[in-house]
Amino acid sequence: MGFKRKILRLLAVLFAFAMVAAACGGSDSDDDSSSDSGSDTAAASSSDSSDSDEAEEEEDDAGALSQEAVEEAVSGDAEEEEVDEDAPTFDRSTLDGIWEEAAYRRQLMIDEITENMESGDWGVGDDNILRGPAGFEADLNNCPGDWSNTHGLTDTTIRVGQTTVQSGNLAAYGNISVGWENYWDWLNAEYGGIGGRNLVMIIKDDGYVAAQTIEFVDELIESANIFALHGLGSPNGLAVYDKINAECVPHLFYASGHPAWGDPVHHPWTTSNQLSYLTEAVLWGTWIKTNLPDELPVKVAGLVMDNDFGLAYEKGFEFYAENNPDVVSEYLPVRHDPAAPTLTNEVTTIAAFDPDVFISMTAGNPCLLAVQEVEASGLLERLSAAFTPSVCKAIAAYMAPAGDAAHGWWVVGGGVKDSTDPKYSSEPFIAFLNQNLKDGGLDPSISLLATGYFFAYPWTETLRVANELPGGLTRTNVMLAARSIDIYHPLMMDGVAYELNGAADAFAIEGSDFSQFDANEQTWNQVGNIVDGNGNSPNCEWDKENGGC
Repeated sequence: MGFKRKILRLLAVLFAFAMVAAACGGSDSDDDSSSDSGSDTAAASSSDSSDSDEAEEEEDDAGALSQEAVEEAVSGDAEEEEVDEDAPTFDRSTLDGIWEEAAYRRQLMIDEITENMESGDWGVGDDNILRGPAGFEADLNNCPGDWSNTHGLTDTTIRVGQTTVQSGNLAAYGNISVGWENYWDWLNAEYGGIGGRNLVMIIKDDGYVAAQTIEFVDELIESANIFALHGLGSPNGLAVYDKINAECVPHLFYASGHPAWGDPVHHPWTTSNQLSYLTEAVLWGTWIKTNLPDELPVKVAGLVMDNDFGLAYEKGFEFYAENNPDVVSEYLPVRHDPAAPTLTNEVTTIAAFDPDVFISMTAGNPCLLAVQEVEASGLLERLSAAFTPSVCKAIAAYMAPAGDAAHGWWVVGGGVKDSTDPKYSSEPFIAFLNQNLKDGGLDPSISLLATGYFFAYPWTETLRVANELPGGLTRTNVMLAARSIDIYHPLMMDGVAYELNGAADAFAIEGSDFSQFDANEQTWNQVGNIVDGNGNSPNCEWDKENGGC
């Protein structure tokens, strides 16, 4: 890629787990998925001589940083990356410095893509196939007969459709769209949008109901004159991404860490955004192995949202547990209805199992309920660790309302900063977005509004790059820009890359923090170094029937 990664691809991993162990200690975290376990994610044979075994192992590792890659990094065997010593440095402690770095990185992407387009290597060929970095292809011959490369663009607007949840148990995530619009309102007022076109969002509340998502996506594509699409929710996205790709509509930076978005071959128009839930599961297991050595093997219970989202977590950790019996002696997943008003029965079942480690594999309001119920049941005081998922890291929405019950919980946080965390409040980009929210009549104490900026930022950088490519802003140029993205994201912790590379690297974020919540200070305290495996997660062709890649 045009902007070199800074040093070892997995250097952070080398130090992270040792630091975590030293700092943490060992005693003090379509909606009808199958209930079968074990057979669908069986481990590959340890034999190196069998090609079929190697193929099975590669398939099992898809969609996540593999345990083998982590162990290789920890052993110091990771390959070094060249450092671009000629690259300029920027002052990230100022907003001007952040904007200067963003412009520099955009220009690198523009230059690289333009050079490859002008040489004929990238872009739409005479055979009507879009080609891009690292073997990326999208066959436009398969697009609808009335497909247009500029559909959804007018002389004055860029129209982006979004399906999301703004009602029901996960309604808090609706603030993401509100914050996103606030950022684009600022861009429209400050810069006249992109290339003289205002950025416009058409938002549909699907209530986290996949059937409603299907209806809205049909409406957005067929009658709302949209240029590109965004969505939120694993079951919702899985219900529509086949259609969206068949319609050849850019479907960028999806709001979910489901590994299915890492499939540039079969779903070239859909790109990932968050840390893969399968990688998160591997990191949970690695934390347990590193921090509870005197208790191994341990019993682990998971509270699982009963849909495709929860299934990804459940199967991911099940695979880890089956392949690490020296770390996990027993694993009990207990599922709950996504719309359940309470989790008392499920947590009672888990408490009777008497686990050493509890992992919440849910989302939205159930994350708060899980923290409250685990404390109320008396289970919290018996646990060696309790984890909340990365999707529920938001302090104001999920941790603060739980009061002291949230104290000491852990998270594999995906490297994302919480705008309400005191340690980040004075950072220039967060101060900037908080002022924008105030100016828009919004409450900066709602951190999910800032999460809207987290999603809008790579979208904006992608559209800006695409607008400067030969032929200007088109759907195909947007895909070249998205599949080449390499940015500094100001809402990501230092050390976590945000990068895609065509068909070779389909996961934008492959790094994370390990953090523990301090209820007194209302902050997540990072423990140890950042873990980043940028470029090391194999692609994932999701098998819904078997719940794996």
